[in-house]
Formats: sequence, structure tokens, C-alpha cells
Amino acid sequence: MGRILGIILVLALVVGTAGGCKQQEKDSPAKKVEIPEEISQGKNKEPKLKVYLADEDKVVSMAIEEYIQGVVAAEMDPDWPRQALAAQAIEARTFTLQRIAEQGTLPDRDAHASTDIQEFQAYDPARINDNVRQAVKETRGLVATYNGEFVRGWFHAYCGGITATPAAGLNYQGEPPEYLRPVENPCREYVDKDIEFWTKTFAKAKVREAVTTAAKEDPGDFTSIEITKSENGRAVEFSVGGVTVSAPELRLALGSTEMRSTWVDTPVVTGNEVKFSGRGYGHGVGLCQWGAKGWAEKGRSAEEITKAFFPGVEIEKLWD
Repeated sequence: MGRILGIILVLALVVGTAGGCKQQEKDSPAKKVEIPEEISQGKNKEPKLKVYLADEDKVVSMAIEEYIQGVVAAEMDPDWPRQALAAQAIEARTFTLQRIAEQGTLPDRDAHASTDIQEFQAYDPARINDNVRQAVKETRGLVATYNGEFVRGWFHAYCGGITATPAAGLNYQGEPPEYLRPVENPCREYVDKDIEFWTKTFAKAKVREAVTTAAKEDPGDFTSIEITKSENGRAVEFSVGGVTVSAPELRLALGSTEMRSTWVDTPVVTGNEVKFSGRGYGHGVGLCQWGAKGWAEKGRSAEEITKAFFPGVEIEKLWD
């Protein structure tokens, strides 16, 4: 009997200790992100960036909030609802800091950011108006974080009704972040009707060349294209003449403004032409700009919009 009581006491001690550890973990403050050291001006102070101005082929220094104004103005209609612009500001700021934290300066450039959209984000200070200035001011220093890290703040114009996973939209390899999962949103209610759907006919030779570029294999004189893998209506893989090719990679090879999205019907091959028909504009991952506009018009705040597109994230203020 004494031995049994001893075992019970030991078990109780172990359980109690484990419970105490869990309580301590629960009560311990969550890990906070920090401004990347190379751009930091000190705790709670606005960082400064070196920005490569592609049109002028020079690098300039500017405060990050000034830079974010130019990004928001370029990436979204400056006259849209302020809370949509403010959500875009949070994402642009987060995207900027995440990229700098991950890679420092841009490859082959003595700069943290670039106005060349192929290198970083769009940037157009000529489009800045009072609406943009106020949206950026209202979100000053705010970033989206998850488990103590900057969120991968991807965004796009129009997802078609539900956002894509990184694997489906970007051919992202590896374990996807928990906060990047498909999110239904009201973009189709608000998107301009001339944007909602699209069609594009390519020369068959151009598609063959694009497949060869994307898949590193020549499909030859193909007679059909099949969608062999999809997600929520979005093509993930195509089979072209027996060659398997990633849909996001094919889109980039054909031109992302020509093949607007990978949410497509089965392409139609007729003679020397291939016709694609679909909906959406962009890779579909993260924040959908037309969806953000819709939610803003429905009365949601910038923080609510951000958290809706990135479930589980926190909004932190890094400087005053």
C-alpha cells in the first residue's frame, strides 16, 4: 500500500510540474519581431532604407514610411476606400521588412529595396494623394507577424473568389506557412466586370517555347493541353504533349499580364493557336486587392482585413 501511495504521489508531482510548465509557457510573453539591424535607427524609431530607383539608376536613402506611400500608390488605386489602402500599407510594410530580414540588401545592389517590380515592389510617388498619405499615416509602424516572425506578405490584384495556397499560386516548395490558406472573400462582387473574366489566345509555338522554358523539356508538336492537378478551380499542373509543367511557372513564362491567372478552363488547341479562358489576376496568394476593397466598403478596418486574409496573424506596432 505504501508503494502504491508513493507512485501516486510521484505521478501527482509530475502532472503538477507539467501543468506548471504549461502555465508558465502560456503566461510567458509572445516573441516579438524586431526591426532588421541594417535599417534600424533604434528601438521604436522609424527605419531608413536604401532604395534603388530603377528609372534613374541610382540609390537613395529614405524613411520607410515615405517609401511605403509610393508602394501603396503604385500597387492599389489611390482613390479606393482608405481602409483597403491601409491594409495594403500594412502588407507592403510587412513585405519590405520580411525581405530585408531574410536577405539584407538585394543581390548585386547596394540597396534594401528597388522600384523595379521584378526585383521588389512597384513604386510610384507621382500617384501619392492625400488618401494614400492618410492610409499610411493611420497604420504607421504596423506589421503583420506570426510566431514572432514577419509574415510573408504576398498580395495580388484579384483572386477570383478564393485565395490560393503558396504551392498552387506560386509553386512554393516546402512547408507552407499556416496563415496562408485559401480564404473566400467578396472580390467578385466588387471587381470591374471587364476584369472579372479573361481570355487570351497564344500562338502554339509560343506555348511550346514557354513549356520548354518552364519544364526544361520540349513538348513537341502537341495537340492538346490537360489540367492534371488543380486546387479550388485553379490549375496547379498541366500536361502538354506528355510533358508535365507547373501552372504558375507556365504563367510566368507566357507573361503574367498575358496569362492573367492559373484559374482557367481546359485550354483549347485549334490549329496553330491555344486559347486560355479564366478568371482572376495575379498569383492569388495572400491579400486580394479587390477583396480588400470589398471588405473595406462593407465596413471592415485595415487590421480586420489583414487578419481575414492571413488567418492567425498578429498586428504589431514597431515604431511611433
